[in-house]
Amino acid sequence: MQAIAQDWLVTNEGQCIPFADLQTDLQKDAFTIPYRLYRFLTDVENILCQETDDRLRLQKICPLVRRLLNDSEWILTSFALPDRETGWSVQALYDEPDFALTVQTVAWSPQSISPVHNHATWGIVALVDGAEKNTFWNRSPCAKFPDRLVQTGEHTLTSGNILCLMPDAIHQIEAIGHEPTISFNIYGITNYSQRFEFDVEQHTAKNF
Repeated sequence: MQAIAQDWLVTNEGQCIPFADLQTDLQKDAFTIPYRLYRFLTDVENILCQETDDRLRLQKICPLVRRLLNDSEWILTSFALPDRETGWSVQALYDEPDFALTVQTVAWSPQSISPVHNHATWGIVALVDGAEKNTFWNRSPCAKFPDRLVQTGEHTLTSGNILCLMPDAIHQIEAIGHEPTISFNIYGITNYSQRFEFDVEQHTAKNF
């Protein structure tokens, strides 16, 4: 499988827009050296050390995610089947104490729906297989409901699409179709005190 499709950015305000990545010097050897997970992690860490703006980080990391998926086909099959009770599963691909990255594959059963949530960090979701509808939200507080949200749009991802999330982006995932939805996900350091699950009908939020 070749992951060749559109990249998208979800802004802090919940707008989903086409996203042009930034070609970097890290890609100049793209056709000479196989791109392995350890190379990817090193390149991402270098970007994080050199770049403090999250949007620019995403622009630089996104093409590396696509390159990794194109070169390391084992990742495309490295996932756990969705749990029958929860409807989803998470398979960690790399986990090192004090390393500022979460790298995983996530599988959703057909018709599974996530809570409305944010991640409180930058994130990249590359759809490996299946299709998922993302619904986006933005905070719209008022005196009575400080955690009130308004829906800002939706977008369906298909195999090969990459969705980049700014730290305050709020979304809900629905796996559509008849087969499990599989994605490769990478996130920065999460501020768990600012990560929430939202109830859009009751206008409430709780730590997620």
